[in-house]
Amino acid sequence: MSEQIVMTISQTSDYKFEVDFGAAFNPIMADLPPPLGEGSAPSPEHLLLAAVANCLSASLLFALRKFKQNATDIKTTISCTVDRNENKRLRVTQITANINLGKQAAEFENLERILAQFEEFCTVSQSVQEGIPLQIQVQDSTGAVLK
Repeated sequence: MSEQIVMTISQTSDYKFEVDFGAAFNPIMADLPPPLGEGSAPSPEHLLLAAVANCLSASLLFALRKFKQNATDIKTTISCTVDRNENKRLRVTQITANINLGKQAAEFENLERILAQFEEFCTVSQSVQEGIPLQIQVQDSTGAVLK
């Protein structure tokens, strides 16, 4: 099964662009931070992090539900490092995601199996990870690190 996703990015002013997803969704704005842009909307780096965090969160939820586990309060915090490469060009060099289950680990059955496989369901993180190192940590509501 193959799927093609099409969207249009149109410059509205300077470094500000409208991201048009088509008829199904309202468009959003994107902008570069100063000194090039105004920083009035999410940057491409913000959008990349949002895509990775959303996909990881949804993949963990999918894996939990696959084992009939109730998960309602998943919260993911994600960050990245932007640094210059050997050619002095800015690149995302590292992404770190911290996923909190919102419950204690003891409230879940089969958690070890769930945590061992959920990343494989995430199309975005698995694709991004081929070019950018991605560290993923999962914690329960007490802060105990589970993965």
